[in-house]
Amino acid sequence: MARIQKIVIAGGGTAGWMTAAALSKILGPDYCEVELIESEQIGTVGVGEATIPQINTFNRTLGISEDEFVRETNATFKLGIEFVNWGQIGDRYIHPFGGYGLDMGGVSFHAYYLKNHPNHDHQTLEKYSLQAHAARKHKFMRPVNAGNSPLSNIAYAFHFDSGLYAKFLRKFSEERKVTRTEGKIVDVVQDSETGFVKSLTLDSGKTVSGDLFIDCTGFRGLLIEQTLKTGFTDWSHWLPCDSAIVAPCARKGPMLPYTKSTASAAGWQWRIPLQHRVGNGHVYSSKYMSDEDARAHFLSNLESEPLAEPRVIRFKTGIRNKAWNKNVVALGLAAGFLEPLESTSIHLIQHGIAKLLQMFPDKSFNEANTNRYNRVNLFETELIRDFIILHYKATQRDDSPFWNYTRTMDIPDFLQEKFDLFKSYGRAYREQEELFNDTSWFAVMMGQNIIPETYDPVADVFSDEETAKRLKEVAGTIDASSEYMPSHEDFIREHCASENFLKQNRAS
Repeated sequence: MARIQKIVIAGGGTAGWMTAAALSKILGPDYCEVELIESEQIGTVGVGEATIPQINTFNRTLGISEDEFVRETNATFKLGIEFVNWGQIGDRYIHPFGGYGLDMGGVSFHAYYLKNHPNHDHQTLEKYSLQAHAARKHKFMRPVNAGNSPLSNIAYAFHFDSGLYAKFLRKFSEERKVTRTEGKIVDVVQDSETGFVKSLTLDSGKTVSGDLFIDCTGFRGLLIEQTLKTGFTDWSHWLPCDSAIVAPCARKGPMLPYTKSTASAAGWQWRIPLQHRVGNGHVYSSKYMSDEDARAHFLSNLESEPLAEPRVIRFKTGIRNKAWNKNVVALGLAAGFLEPLESTSIHLIQHGIAKLLQMFPDKSFNEANTNRYNRVNLFETELIRDFIILHYKATQRDDSPFWNYTRTMDIPDFLQEKFDLFKSYGRAYREQEELFNDTSWFAVMMGQNIIPETYDPVADVFSDEETAKRLKEVAGTIDASSEYMPSHEDFIREHCASENFLKQNRAS
């Protein structure tokens, strides 16, 4: 039979169990056998706790209960990301999910904003985004059927414990006949003629054969790189951070419905609130900051004592030259790495799975199919890469060698075109199926003080007075909508509180 009869997933963690869950759900238990190999001796990076709204599509595809998912993973809700000290020290802005205001007369709301607010400030822009406005007030609710109200279109994502998410998806997968095998892979057997992977040998002596192999072995890329020698394209000249120090701590203060990213002298520090703790990490360039200084900076900016010994993670930003090579598809860190500045790591896993299912092979592994997968994967990753580079390039900071480097570095042509276009009339466009839309580009450009020379001239279809009136109405509607929303903490308490959350509240 030409049909794939056995899929072997090498490695667990978030990437492995997302893959197992999706394949078992979409293909069904009778299409082919799915076996996942993981070893409890090998840890996972496990710091990717923030997501973007596209994860809702993945969870809906699986058909899982959102409240159950939130409870089981100690999750909280996320309306966007706050960036602190990125444009200049003292600046802060929110990159919100969802759009600003609404388009009027066929013209982008962004154009009317620029016309009405030539002396832009970050707080003014947030008045026109329900997500940003609600985030500042620590509020959250799911969208409801409220007609033209902004409450009908609340975009959101999650913060969750990635280890618990993997555990949750493992249960889901095993209920759909995915086999989990405990063991460490000690040898990879290839076909002597084609170079295709035939089987994996475990430390127990067991041999696991398959037709299609999914590499979820993390940075080491056991199959895609160590075995197939696929090669790696280094992007660290644009994204120079190569290290992160991470540790959780107890939460103090309100449960914020957003991720916080605070720029430092040689990188940035994240804060991700969960129901039972706060996830923290300091991403930095070892060229511009020592591990000792990074650790001291990290600890000095925690809101409470760390709950575990801080650990250092090394990485290199870039991408495998092929995400799909022969009969091996790499997902997650095995496929490449973009630092977690815009919470895209889990999305890239999701994107890779979706495209694999769209271009699912048979045993012939048609080269045209494989080539398209690699081209689509590269295109998506490069566009996300450029959006992340934007944060480092769009800065006025000159207080450290790190920022002097990123502010003055050459950037990819696509990103330079985005800069030039925005600086002229404040225009930003979504490139084909690009992940980040015009709202995202507008939020970061404006948030980091890239102010256009003028506004889109078509915005003059309304007079200054009419424009001001309409913007005032939009801001008023958004403010009233945010007032209607419950607090983030109250929403979780009512709908999806975890056992840890309830215990902590009883204790306090």
